[in-house]
Amino acid sequence: MPQRRSLTPEVRGTLSVHVISDAARLGVDAFVTDRFGGVSEGPYESLNLGDHVGDDLDRVRENRHRVAVAAGVDELVIVRQVHGRDVLDASSPGAVCEGDGLFTSSDELALAILVADCVPVLLVDEETKSFAVVHAGWRGLHAGILSRAVARFAHPSSVFAFLGPAISRERYQVGPEVAMNFRDVPDALLNDAGDRSLLDLRLVGAHQLRQLGLRDANILSSDQSTDGGGLFFSDRAARPCGRFALVARRVVA
Repeated sequence: MPQRRSLTPEVRGTLSVHVISDAARLGVDAFVTDRFGGVSEGPYESLNLGDHVGDDLDRVRENRHRVAVAAGVDELVIVRQVHGRDVLDASSPGAVCEGDGLFTSSDELALAILVADCVPVLLVDEETKSFAVVHAGWRGLHAGILSRAVARFAHPSSVFAFLGPAISRERYQVGPEVAMNFRDVPDALLNDAGDRSLLDLRLVGAHQLRQLGLRDANILSSDQSTDGGGLFFSDRAARPCGRFALVARRVVA
């Protein structure tokens, strides 16, 4: 099991964000948004950052602007996520491209990845301060997105990983067509009713990161989950629903 960490609540403007304190000592300001402090209504209340879930797009743009301000930039770098394995070099805000990970060595860009039960992953090189943000659902984990992300760094042993809030194993029931892909991961699956299993996505992610050369001491996981959808959006708890974000930016010296 990865080491558990509590995120640090912090007010930034109208938002309550949850700061990854372990990233700050590495020179990266990283935080996770929650549902609050935005302008969306109904099932998207109130800080929905997803523009693909049926919410009013003007409200989504305002929500994204508020998060960008909290990160100290004018606009976030966000890609269109497709549950794949592509990790892209972040170029500029507003670029329209598909992928499920972003990488940069710039201190001018704030990268964001969107989730609502899948695992948001932050990777930071302790030496170069380059970093990546990754959207890791079961499809991405099976396809090897973490391998693609870690390959961006010269020395995996110097990479720090933080796995953010995601659905717990107790709430994530999957069928045999999903479970079969993770039978080799110790303790990742529990038998449930009939042919169903309960899957621990963060444990799978931590296992893969260790296999890729990260040190155990550098793999940390949030002690919070998306279960119930009260603090963070959860697609399993309610549909339609919004998306929250893991946001990261290098600290400007």
